[in-house]
Amino acid sequence: MTKKVKVKFITETLETLFPETPIPLDHNDPYSLLVAVLLSAQCTDERVNKVTPALFQLADNPYTMALQSVDAIKDIIRPCGLSPKKSQAISDLSKIIIEKHNGVVPNTFEDLEALPGVGHKTASVVMSQAFGVPAFPVDTHIHRLATRWGLTSGKNVTQTEEDLKKLFPKEIWNKLHLQIIFFGRLYCPARAHDPNICPICSVVNQKRKST
Repeated sequence: MTKKVKVKFITETLETLFPETPIPLDHNDPYSLLVAVLLSAQCTDERVNKVTPALFQLADNPYTMALQSVDAIKDIIRPCGLSPKKSQAISDLSKIIIEKHNGVVPNTFEDLEALPGVGHKTASVVMSQAFGVPAFPVDTHIHRLATRWGLTSGKNVTQTEEDLKKLFPKEIWNKLHLQIIFFGRLYCPARAHDPNICPICSVVNQKRKST
């Protein structure tokens, strides 16, 4: 099966299974989304959504957050893991957004990635989901599926992102990355995966075996 045929089949299958793609992280605006995505590093979206109501009750904008102590933030976000680094990043980026961006979350990759704790993947999520700019956030889950499906031979998420952007049209990137995440959770998990019954692996993976 050629990559072109694979891409067509994968796109059609994902659109059939997930015609709607609600953003998994609860948020109200670009700032709360930015904070939620930062918290989601090495943490499940479900856990983040349990933590953010208390955090945003404490502070739901950069001005209020900048007034909070790092320890107060850390105590709330502890269940998300890496709380010392994440709490410091949230405090610092809030101050920078005020000082350099007039309290408004910047809408460019360059400015977002310059914020503490914000890497390319986090910036890509914010750009795509908060500002509607075409982006293809690739995390370890999307990297795993793209490799399984033979869409990339990349050894890291950076190369996988480049490969996927070349294969899929830009106008579907924002929706597609969520569709792949949803598909992975339901049909294509990291462990105890049976590719013979997976709706996509069973068709596109020519070296099927249980993993």
